[in-house]
Amino acid sequence: MLTPVRRTQNWLPSIFNDFFDTDWMEKANSTAPAINVFETENSYEVELAAPGLTKEDFKVNVDSDDNLVISIEKKTDNSEKDKKGRYLRREFSYQQFEQCMVLPDDADKEKISAKVENGVLKIDMPKITEAEIKKNQRLITVS
Repeated sequence: MLTPVRRTQNWLPSIFNDFFDTDWMEKANSTAPAINVFETENSYEVELAAPGLTKEDFKVNVDSDDNLVISIEKKTDNSEKDKKGRYLRREFSYQQFEQCMVLPDDADKEKISAKVENGVLKIDMPKITEAEIKKNQRLITVS
């Protein structure tokens, strides 16, 4: 027995948006780079998907509230003078992006490092021990 196929009236625009997304017909939900956070015994590792980006496109810093801030600013050349075709859909670039992550209390903020390798931004945040956390605390005498 065949089951009737349900057809809706809105399938056509969706297909056109998926195949022919252009500057004048943008997607409603913009994409952001995928982020992985991995914890080991001695560190936290953050990986951010960054195909086609270079180290000059990134700014990574710790702000005054102890947040890890990852910013991307990529200038894209929209001229197509040397191309033999044109993009019908282009999701492969990020104009601007910023991600703010609260740092764990045991992250050593002074030893955070970052590098871009094989299309991935890798940020390494070594952990400090419980003894080092207590050592950095200062007792304030109440007078």
